[in-house]
Amino acid sequence: MSLQAYQKATLRSEDPRQTEYRLFGQVTRALMEADRLDKSEIAKRMDALDWNRRLWSVLGSDCALAGNGLPEGLRAQIISLSIWVNRHTSMVMRSQEDIQPLIEVNRLIMQGLAPRDTSSPAQDAAFAGTVRGTLG
Repeated sequence: MSLQAYQKATLRSEDPRQTEYRLFGQVTRALMEADRLDKSEIAKRMDALDWNRRLWSVLGSDCALAGNGLPEGLRAQIISLSIWVNRHTSMVMRSQEDIQPLIEVNRLIMQGLAPRDTSSPAQDAAFAGTVRGTLG
């Protein structure tokens, strides 16, 4: 089986949560690489920051739609995170803030999306509290 065929089969077999986890992994990896770049590598840093901002913008916009199936409280938290990511990214782009908080938020989201044996409202509430605590 060719690599391309394997990738297509993988995409068809993923559930939305797995797809989001994979996408967050790719974006977060790009942010981590951007963080290691020399400050003179502006274009590469901006590409990673813009990709992350676009991801969060899509998530925030999707959560604002009436037909979104997520619980209202979770939707509001994602929209709030999207707004924070947008503001923080602008500050990082102007060299007024560090990129690490963006990476940390993405990692926390990935923890929430990661496959787990059982899902319970208590686990989801603890995860949401962790994200809120991170943003202060």
